[in-house]
Amino acid sequence: MGFFDSEVVQQEAKKLFEDYQSLIMLGSNYGKFDREGKKMYIDQMEAMMDRYRIFMKRFELSEDFMAQMTMEQLKTQLNQFGITPQQMFDQMHITLERMKSELEKQS
Repeated sequence: MGFFDSEVVQQEAKKLFEDYQSLIMLGSNYGKFDREGKKMYIDQMEAMMDRYRIFMKRFELSEDFMAQMTMEQLKTQLNQFGITPQQMFDQMHITLERMKSELEKQS
């Protein structure tokens, strides 16, 4: 069975994408959140990044041709911006840490 033939993989990918889209939409109102709302948003984004990192690691470790092609496509797309997948995750982490720091200054 191929990587993408797995119902678990398909469901997880769908849920991950939907959750990410919801968080991005919610984030457009971040400035209007109270302190607790901002903290919850940051926590949810960190959890999302952890889930995404694990999902991407599965692609990377899979021997399935389509999984490998998907990973290569991601690397190619990110390379157009001059970054690697690890740099993407690092940048997301830095952004979330900066958001946390700003939140702590407000208290």
